[in-house]
Amino acid sequence: MVYSMMKRFIDITGSVLLGMLFSPIAIVTAIAILFDSPGPVLADTPRRVGQNGKLFKLFKFRSMVINAHKKLRTDPKFASLYTEYKKNSYKLKQDPRVTRVGRFIRKHSIDEIPQLINVFRGEMSLVGPRPYYQDELIEQQKKYPHTQNLVKIVLSAKPGITGHWQVSGRSEVNFDKRIKMDADYVRKQSVVFDCVILLKSPGAMISGRGAV
Repeated sequence: MVYSMMKRFIDITGSVLLGMLFSPIAIVTAIAILFDSPGPVLADTPRRVGQNGKLFKLFKFRSMVINAHKKLRTDPKFASLYTEYKKNSYKLKQDPRVTRVGRFIRKHSIDEIPQLINVFRGEMSLVGPRPYYQDELIEQQKKYPHTQNLVKIVLSAKPGITGHWQVSGRSEVNFDKRIKMDADYVRKQSVVFDCVILLKSPGAMISGRGAV
């Protein structure tokens, strides 16, 4: 209970302060997106799975062409790409849907700045497990059946903007290893552990290590 209260206080305070700090970058990014490709500033992706399995709309700068999520799953010309996407734990190193601006903001996690709104609203935390897509969790548990209990542990916590696996390898690890790291975080979560992850996060953002 004490940890939950302290974590929520840190989330509210941190989301407000970081929102003000990153507001100039957010404005420049929004303008760059509008000039770079047609479509909205924010990504038009489906809802993510939050705490206790509750679905929520995740705010994120658009880094791909419009309807990218749907096109990958329904457009025949992306069939082989979708197969690769699922095979590689829902990650693509070479994704033709990504825009020029998108490549840069994804590499340095700038596309995630709007998630501070989700943190302020209580749907996410600054630190926590990755916010997964619903179809991703279903398909990956079929591929890695031994992860089912780990998924339950992960969904008991709020997803985060940054987390244990993001600062320890990010997109370089497959789902089975990533979900285990997320579950390990949930089991060991504490204010000190959260602070350690937060301190490591700027370095991961600047270097873009493992990002796609």
